[in-house]
Order: sequence, then C-alpha cells, then structure tokens
Amino acid sequence: MIASGGISSLDDVAALRELVPLGLEGAILGKALYAGAFTLTEALDVAGG
Repeated sequence: MIASGGISSLDDVAALRELVPLGLEGAILGKALYAGAFTLTEALDVAGG
C-alpha cells in the first residue's frame, strides 16, 4: 500500500510510520516537497529510512 494525498507536514510522515506494520510501504510526498514544507532528507529521517 502507498499513501497518497494529504501529506503536508513531518507530523503526517510520522503518523504514516505507524502504519508500516499494517502494510504501508511508501508515501507520495510530491506537493509537500515541491512547496518546500520539508526536505526529502528530513522526511526520511522522520520515517526512519
């Protein structure tokens, strides 16, 4: 499963991490990255990757 839409902050990324045991394998962060809400490095740090 891939999460898409509604991811606008690092708090959202952290919340998604809780879904990994339920089958979440990734997330689409396009607009948040494009808008500069956070960097890919920051998102990966929060996600544990």
